[in-house]
Amino acid sequence: MDLERARVMVTGGAGFLGRFVQQRLRTAGCAQILAPRSSECDLRERAQIDAYLSRTRPDAVVHLAAIVGGIGANQASPGRFLYENAIMGLELMEMARRHGVKKVLVTGTICSYPKITRVPFNEDDLWLGYPEETNAPYGLAKKLVMVQGEAYRRQYGLAVVNLLLVNLYGPGDNFSPDSSHVIPALIKKCVEAKRRGSDHVEVWGDGTATREFLYVRDAADAIVTALAAYDKEAPMNVGSGMEISIKDLVEKIASLVGFTGEIRWDTTKPNGQPRRLVDSGRVHREIGWSATTSFDQGLGETIAWYVESTDGDQRVPAGRPR
Repeated sequence: MDLERARVMVTGGAGFLGRFVQQRLRTAGCAQILAPRSSECDLRERAQIDAYLSRTRPDAVVHLAAIVGGIGANQASPGRFLYENAIMGLELMEMARRHGVKKVLVTGTICSYPKITRVPFNEDDLWLGYPEETNAPYGLAKKLVMVQGEAYRRQYGLAVVNLLLVNLYGPGDNFSPDSSHVIPALIKKCVEAKRRGSDHVEVWGDGTATREFLYVRDAADAIVTALAAYDKEAPMNVGSGMEISIKDLVEKIASLVGFTGEIRWDTTKPNGQPRRLVDSGRVHREIGWSATTSFDQGLGETIAWYVESTDGDQRVPAGRPR
């Protein structure tokens, strides 16, 4: 797809990832970017999608909009996470087909993988088991939309691309204690504990679970590169190749922000999936993409953004771990 000539609709364009995707589209020469807010186009309502596409006629849709959160949010609202993520994808893709959209890129999730699967996760293993229970409704909703894309490609010839993203982080992330993912949640805990002079922070689980994280700007680059250069049915993992335990992650963040208190583990709370690390070989082979931001650099920038945005102690270090 020639992005310089294309009109591209980005759902969730005002969100954390969406802002970086819009920025990356502009650097790729895309001058026609549509980023409707939910008040302008509620993706749960077919009539609103129909009216918006009739009016704007995009050539491509990048579907980023989603209801997301950490383990606590998934446990608190499993029905909402399943219904709203599924219905947004299903209705959007159907309307895109009807309105002659040429290409749809959908961002999926590694929460769709089985709870127990070989590591690193390979795209061929997506159907070998049920997802980890705490986020299964969300993972299955996104998986259904992935299957929809495969079916629509086969029956209608709609070019649908699906990218399976690992956990994202970066400046501008969601730091709400009710819905944030692990990195912003831990940054907030450690920074605020340091500011208050607290002697400890409490963390869910026992610290043994592992995760893979991707800097948001790298994710945006993968999305825009795939939009321009990839047109196959097979989904592609998008990750950094770096696996870290929650224990090591907490210690790294505490060191970066200068928090020297105790890390207390609440083992009555779930760990989530035991390990997460994906095989990103396919995305590298197909479009030549690899992550370029080191974890220390990305984490330092994220911490610095949070400290500055909350008018905190500007002496909090944001460089390499001590």
